[in-house]
Amino acid sequence: MATTRQAHNVWEGDLLKGTGTVTFDSSGIGEYPVSWPARAEQANGKTSPEELIAAAHSSCFNMAFSNGLAKAGSAPTRLNTKAEVTFQPGEGITGIHLTVEGEVPGMEEADFVKAAEDAKANCPVSQALTGTTITLTASLV
Repeated sequence: MATTRQAHNVWEGDLLKGTGTVTFDSSGIGEYPVSWPARAEQANGKTSPEELIAAAHSSCFNMAFSNGLAKAGSAPTRLNTKAEVTFQPGEGITGIHLTVEGEVPGMEEADFVKAAEDAKANCPVSQALTGTTITLTASLV
């Protein structure tokens, strides 16, 4: 069964001086301010499309990775993934780097890295972002 999730944004003003509010409609978890300076300079308590992509990517990657590990008989105790989405004004999103540290009892480092690469390639968010270079650092802790 397919699911659809919704969020919306209300923007007031021009790009450089304006501000917006993104609202997570499906979950109801809140409203968050966005602005151009928060995107291209310092966050200063506001979010950006890139931070939202990073949240989505790290969450999706962990879901795909934990599922792949469990199906292979090595369920993880813990996965900690950071997604860094790089935005260059005038160019756009220029890359995403995933860093995952995992606790997987009995797993060898090489097998962990291979499984992480598979999750990176097959997570639905990675697949949606195929126009962007996605890199990965994976290690067991």
